Amino acid sequence: MTEEKAHSPTHHSHSHQPESRIVMPGELLFDRPERISYAFIDGGKTYSTVVGLFSEGKLVPLEGPYEPLVDDLVVGLVTEVKFAGYSVDINTAYPAFLSSRETRERFEMGDTIFARITMIDEVRSIELGEARKLPAGRLVKVSSVKVPRIIGKKNSMLEMLSKQTGCEIYVGRNGYVWIAGKGNASLAEKAIRMIEVQAHTRGLTDRVAAFLKEEHGR
Repeated sequence: MTEEKAHSPTHHSHSHQPESRIVMPGELLFDRPERISYAFIDGGKTYSTVVGLFSEGKLVPLEGPYEPLVDDLVVGLVTEVKFAGYSVDINTAYPAFLSSRETRERFEMGDTIFARITMIDEVRSIELGEARKLPAGRLVKVSSVKVPRIIGKKNSMLEMLSKQTGCEIYVGRNGYVWIAGKGNASLAEKAIRMIEVQAHTRGLTDRVAAFLKEEHGR
């Protein structure tokens, strides 16, 4: 019955439609062909290729590998020191390289850096620039598609996390988060994990704020 109702042309009440829903690979998105990212068209209908959040005609993947873009700010780990520069792990299948010409600072193997992707060539090798060494801290790996929620609108979530935990938090678009400073790093990590798990839900900022307040009270 519900199928017929949804497809009948008279039933156009959008208010009954959930504003956003989680979809699985192969799930129907539209009864018509629509060219949107992370979807495929088959038999005149549009289906999801990913686990994602479907909202207002857009599909946001909830998991998947980091896809590097020029100008992304990333947290990286120096894996090799060469004469011409440094090999850096930025959570991709492709190597990232920081040229010595791009930085006055000298890095050592194992250093954690915050840098900008300046170039990606046709064979997917990545060049970094504007690199700086991060202070001692701990690395938290998250799904890169959840990073926008950890940062929040206009940095709102990130600022709240830093303020409430007393930590310096560097969030890389690549899904590496570095927690440094004298604050409560384990509380910061707990809150980041909470955001990662609940990234697709509404009212998340308020829940994280309540969680941090409650933990402070202990």
